[in-house]
Amino acid sequence: MPDFTKQLSKYIPEGAAPIISAWINDTGCQFKVAKSRSTKFGDYQAPFKQNPHKISINHDLNPYAFLVTTIHEFAHLKTFQQYKNKVKPHGSEWKSNFKSLMKPFLKLNIFPNSILLAIVKYMDNPAASSCTDLNLYRALRDYDKVSNMVTVETLAEEDLFSMKNGRVFQKKEKVRKRYRCVELKTNKIYLFHPIAEVYELKDTIETS
Repeated sequence: MPDFTKQLSKYIPEGAAPIISAWINDTGCQFKVAKSRSTKFGDYQAPFKQNPHKISINHDLNPYAFLVTTIHEFAHLKTFQQYKNKVKPHGSEWKSNFKSLMKPFLKLNIFPNSILLAIVKYMDNPAASSCTDLNLYRALRDYDKVSNMVTVETLAEEDLFSMKNGRVFQKKEKVRKRYRCVELKTNKIYLFHPIAEVYELKDTIETS
């Protein structure tokens, strides 16, 4: 069997690489390091016709986020093996598999304490994505490379910001779990997740 440990060590903590390599071999999974996607960190595709299981993970995640996302997607693979499409994507079956797959890595002493504590708390009730758990996302984000992007929650009310596509917004009040933001060009209201990554605009922009 091929050993993917060396290649995987470029993206995840070295101690975790042999385990993921074994998973790839054991499942016959087509594992791909993908380009960055703003809408998701990783993806799982079930076998179709002659195609194998497919997992793709964004290349630009920090090692800990890359590993957590990989475990997340392998939990989907394992759930499909057991139940096919007969259960909810992130139902109790997936949650049970995620917890089971995560446990070996918690014993390896590879996570910084802040991330380890966040993962342990997250495992009480794993969510559809690590992004939806603010505590875990913040812990993982602390180990990202330096970026000129900020999260919406760190901006003050009335601050201006832009998205990657150049659209400009002004932050307003928080409504339940999201922030109301006004697009300056259209004056339309959009709800932003607190940890949505944007570019802060320091200069005042005339809206009239």
